[in-house]
Amino acid sequence: MKGSLWLAWRQQRLAAASAAAVLAVVAGLAVYFRSAMVDDLATGRFDACDPGPLYCSQPGTGLPMLLDVQPLQYLGWLNIVLPVLIGVFWGAPLLGRDRELGTHRMVLAQGVSRGQWFVARFGLAAVTTVALSGLLAWLFAWWRHPAADRSYGLFWYESPALSGSGPRVVAAALFGLAAGTLLGLLARRVLAAMGLTLLVTGALTLAVEWAHRARWLVPPHTYVSAGSVPKAPMGEKWSTGDYGLITASGHHDTVLTCPFPSGAELRGCMAQHGYVSRFYRANPAGDYWNFQWTDTAVLGGLAVLLTVVTVLLLRRRV
Repeated sequence: MKGSLWLAWRQQRLAAASAAAVLAVVAGLAVYFRSAMVDDLATGRFDACDPGPLYCSQPGTGLPMLLDVQPLQYLGWLNIVLPVLIGVFWGAPLLGRDRELGTHRMVLAQGVSRGQWFVARFGLAAVTTVALSGLLAWLFAWWRHPAADRSYGLFWYESPALSGSGPRVVAAALFGLAAGTLLGLLARRVLAAMGLTLLVTGALTLAVEWAHRARWLVPPHTYVSAGSVPKAPMGEKWSTGDYGLITASGHHDTVLTCPFPSGAELRGCMAQHGYVSRFYRANPAGDYWNFQWTDTAVLGGLAVLLTVVTVLLLRRRV
């Protein structure tokens, strides 16, 4: 390691060491709490629990039986805010610190091109970001697996699982790095760049979560059943809360017209109002990967776009 890469490592080694320390602590906690989870499941207390979003109840008492998945949720939330942390504390100072202090002029005067200066710094940060985010996403999936999509565990559509796992965690982290790097190049002060990065990455993180809830990127499926036939259990599906009745002409109406779960009352009410079937909208468990790859494409595409803009601006800003 020499030249601009050596200098980049000297400047980023504290951030890299901090990332390694966070990863080590999270890995230790994951091993500890997952072991406790597996031991709890091995007692057999949860063997009779059905899949589905409802809590599993104790036989006789009816009290809910809960597995301790809160530490796992914390890891999921950490993965969700990871692009914000990386953008603010790593991306913004990446080029911004040298620009604010003027030290980049000394580096460029030594025969190092702008391209080499950028590639060394951003490349090292990007590789570390991919390693950190990828390992954190894997730790979450490994920890969650014994209690995945069970009444006592964590369902795929809950925010810590949907947004805190999979390849989208890596894409989001790279977006945070790219956004912080660009804003660090544009802003005159590192603190200003950090504040702007916090706003941009935080806003996009919230926007993606909103898009998930609104099913804007991955539309739900419509499930139809005859009025006299009980509808299939929701199971692992992610309901939109949109359900109701369908007329012979195909018009969808609110369920409040016939607010009966099943039986003769429901059939009579449906016949009276001309309804022939019922419907509800939900995303099946298989849509987890549709959400993942959609997020990865959007966030990864933004990361590439911001990186290209940064490269194009280097000659004017440095």
